[in-house]
This record gives sequence, C-alpha cells and structure tokens, in this order.
Amino acid sequence: QVQLVESGGGLVQAGGSLRLSCAASGRTFSNYAVGWFRQAPGKEREFVAGVSVSGRGTYSAGSGKGRLTISRDNAKNTVWLQMNSLKPEDTAVYYCAARRDELPGAYDYEYDYWGQGTRVTVSS
Repeated sequence: QVQLVESGGGLVQAGGSLRLSCAASGRTFSNYAVGWFRQAPGKEREFVAGVSVSGRGTYSAGSGKGRLTISRDNAKNTVWLQMNSLKPEDTAVYYCAARRDELPGAYDYEYDYWGQGTRVTVSS
C-alpha cells in the first residue's frame, strides 16, 4: 500500500502561483511513477503532469504545458506540482496518483493509489 496526501491548494488570483505537494508513505516510494490529475466541476478528470521513478523524466499535457511543472525528491517521499501564471480554467481539485512502473501514464486507470485531492481556485 502507498498512502498519498496532497496539500498546498487554495484560492489565488489569476496570474499567481501555487505549489502543490504530494507526500507519500508506505511502500518504497521510489519504485512508483507519479502523476498529477485534476477534475474541474462538471468535467472528467484529466492528466496534468507525470514524473518517472528517478525524477529525470517529466511529462505534461494540455494547457498546463510550460506553466505546470512536476518534480520529486525520493529522499523526502514527496512530489510537487509547481503552478505558475494560473488561469481561472485551472480551477479544479488536484489529485496525485502512483503506479508501480518506471514511467507515469496519462490515464487514471493506469494508477493504483490516489490521494484525497486538494482544491485549487483561481479567481479572475
């Protein structure tokens, strides 16, 4: 089992920044690739960014490219999502997820463990 706890969400004005954290406990975290997903009201959950087990491979998708950056520190059992130049359309609940694989996947069914989510609200 891997337990994931997200934090760092909140209310921010458009153009601002937030840094989300995903703290892991349980099994060896360094064996798991991690992804960040988000779900906006009335929309399906979507992949935002992923990081490989080593941290050297990072992947992003959609409108977050260039603004949302994922990183990890296996010694701290933590993955971060740095979000810059935030837009109202970034408003969502953000989830981190882990999969027992070297590389992250872009689909939620590829992940084994999920956190409870942290809410991000971007005001215009």
